Amino acid sequence: MTEGETRARVRMSGRERREQLLRVARSLFAERGYDATSIEEIAARAGVSKPVVYEHFGGKEGIYAVLVDRELSALLDRLTRALERGRPRELLEQAALVLLTYFEEETDGFRILSRDSPPGTAGTTFSSLLNDAAHQVEHILAREFATRGVDTALAPMYAQMLVGMVALTGQWWLEVRTPPRDEVAAHLVNLVWNGLAHMEADPHLSS
Repeated sequence: MTEGETRARVRMSGRERREQLLRVARSLFAERGYDATSIEEIAARAGVSKPVVYEHFGGKEGIYAVLVDRELSALLDRLTRALERGRPRELLEQAALVLLTYFEEETDGFRILSRDSPPGTAGTTFSSLLNDAAHQVEHILAREFATRGVDTALAPMYAQMLVGMVALTGQWWLEVRTPPRDEVAAHLVNLVWNGLAHMEADPHLSS
């Protein structure tokens, strides 16, 4: 480390150092995954010693947990604001656009959320994300079900289907990046909305 880099490190406040470590770790976790990322790599890329990382976060699980909490909070805040008002179809469009926009603009964050959780934690962060997002759209579907004679108790299950479809489509779309985001959202809503328009109140398998 050069003398100038050492002085820059000394001038950085505790809050600034913490944010720097989070930025570095976010990039590494997205690029390499939790298991393949080490404290040594985080410290080296940040230009600090390992004890500095331990001092701020207690270890790799600590810094990972902070990142996941931030990503989940940011995404769910976007989704909640998008679903505050609008007609049912508009709400579905807004929900699809929010998720796809997050995938596009915060690709590193989404890759962190969509990977498996570290050993010893309950479930996966991606599963938690889908559950929380689905909870946000349940009321939209319940309202539509009530007008179409469909049991509203089924809304949570259909919300999981909807959010899962958008999430998996988003994962695929991040790799191909075509067609444009708004067009993808339009096709998703086309499938969901027109499916809702012709739903059977008591469906059965044809066999």
